[in-house]
Amino acid sequence: MILEMCKKAKIASAQLAKSSNAMRTKALNSMADALEKNKNRIFQANQKDVDAAKAKGVRMALLDRLIVNERQIANMARCLREVAELPDPLGEITKALVKPNGLIIGRISVPLGVVGIIYESRPDVTSDASGICIKSGNAVILRGGSDAINSNVAIGEVLRDAIAEAGLPKDAIQVVSVTDRSAAEELMQMREYVDVLIPRGGADLIKTVVEKASVPVIETGTGNCHIYVEEDADQNRAVDIIINAKCQKPGVCNATEKILVNKNIAKQFLPVVIDALRKAKVEVRGDQKTVAIVPDVKPATEEDWWTEYLDLIIGVKVVDGLDEAIAHINKYGTKHSEAILTSDFNKALKFIREVDAAAVYWNASTRFTDGNQFGLGAEIGISTQKLHARGPMSVQHLTSKKYFILGRGHIRE
Repeated sequence: MILEMCKKAKIASAQLAKSSNAMRTKALNSMADALEKNKNRIFQANQKDVDAAKAKGVRMALLDRLIVNERQIANMARCLREVAELPDPLGEITKALVKPNGLIIGRISVPLGVVGIIYESRPDVTSDASGICIKSGNAVILRGGSDAINSNVAIGEVLRDAIAEAGLPKDAIQVVSVTDRSAAEELMQMREYVDVLIPRGGADLIKTVVEKASVPVIETGTGNCHIYVEEDADQNRAVDIIINAKCQKPGVCNATEKILVNKNIAKQFLPVVIDALRKAKVEVRGDQKTVAIVPDVKPATEEDWWTEYLDLIIGVKVVDGLDEAIAHINKYGTKHSEAILTSDFNKALKFIREVDAAAVYWNASTRFTDGNQFGLGAEIGISTQKLHARGPMSVQHLTSKKYFILGRGHIRE
């Protein structure tokens, strides 16, 4: 099954690479229209997944990622239309020079080819990834988690029909309809057909793909994200930022999982922010200094500092200052999104320069690390590695470059 899908994707990718931006834009708008027209079909499929998840006792923060409702359909359609309006990422000449002998050498952007996505419990990924791949001239094979299988297949079928009606090959979008782990592992080995794999999910999924794949992998991030509150921070704003970063959507990778607080404001600030977190139903786990200030806080373990909770849980640590905060983040963070709250420009600049992460914030919630929020239309994932792409990845990140050389009978002497 996987081999046949890969063969079809390879053929489709060659056709897509020759398509015009106008055709791809038309297809994306058709995809958006189709989602809205077929929303009831998608809702019915999604309800099967939601009912199954509830029966298994899936916690609310993760269940929230699974649900497809009117708002989700509207968001998916909007993202597709925004991606449609992005500049064509293909055919861009980024370098051209004329050698002394008259030889012209240039570089032009081209599609990667076939992109494989392995992901968990996020039906909107099916739509977003498909749109980004089509816009950038790539075929895509989507292997979602078992929790969202009915939703993913329904969305995929709607999108496939839409691009076919727009004149592009239907097999440019394919959804793996089986949930066996062996199917994912087979996809990881399809180096002859798949040009890149992008895993989206928890640490275990990403680790498995990186270790088992023979296809090149772009790692997308688990988000053990931190907010450091300096002694000169606006404490009222700090509370608001922390509540937003933790509570707006706790089951996503850009939610804040840890708070670091300067020791000089800990006695004043910690009772206030912990009270606000508890009112928002967040479980707080703290280091010894935090427990000494707020005694009923659950003591944090070493494992807590490494953990991406994806839930209404947060870790709190008191630090001596900026250097200790940076060192802690660089040790325990996942290179995703990190924030400092301070009124001092030089402290913020030091934090931005020295923290090793794809996105570094000053006086803002980490929840903004998102392709749409960054003006990319949508994202196919947030890369936490440093080669090829880093941070939210959209259409321009799913291209490569090739050189073109123009001569007039040139030969090398």
